[in-house]
Amino acid sequence: MINIDEIKFDEKGLVPAIVQDADTKRVLTLAYMNRESLEISLREMKTCFWSRSRQELWLKGETSGNYQHIVSIIADCDRDALTVLVKKDGPACHLGTDSCFSYPLTGEADGTVEPGVPGFSVKTLYKMLEQRKAEMPEGSYTTYLFEKGLDKMLKKIGEESTEVIIAAKDEDKPETVYEIADLVYHVLVLMVEAGIGVDDIMAELESRHVIDHKIKQEKMK
Repeated sequence: MINIDEIKFDEKGLVPAIVQDADTKRVLTLAYMNRESLEISLREMKTCFWSRSRQELWLKGETSGNYQHIVSIIADCDRDALTVLVKKDGPACHLGTDSCFSYPLTGEADGTVEPGVPGFSVKTLYKMLEQRKAEMPEGSYTTYLFEKGLDKMLKKIGEESTEVIIAAKDEDKPETVYEIADLVYHVLVLMVEAGIGVDDIMAELESRHVIDHKIKQEKMK
């Protein structure tokens, strides 16, 4: 067993860390650690990285709840790269996918590499938007909406609603789908801002279904 002093950090003080699922051995993500984040990872037994874009420590799962619990950390023969085996609480990727590596460049998907955005749903998109609000990455349109606030969000929802109406009136299905997707995205941004969860909306819809069912029964008597 080696110690942290033997790890060879690069000229920026970083070492690449390949994160794998401890059970499936699937590669989940590639991130970077500096000495401090590696020390935190060893102490907390949760992955902690150094964000090169934000220039700050990043405890995976701190905002999303998708913690990665460390089973082992193994250095390569040159001591300048790490493999981190973890048991994860949720998706590894900020897009809500199981792994950041989901896009085949050659060959066909075989179950370890998934095409498209597997497992994507309204809930995973909502979680991604929550993460955007917590981290506010520079250059993100979502960050721009959160910075501008409620009035901007409401204005965009009004504009997108109009676009849906126009596309639907023209009976243009592809355009209608496109505009509805835009509308759903902006409504979800508003929901995050207002602290309204997807489950809150589903519960409301479920309660309406029960009421409608009772009303129909009464009318049939």
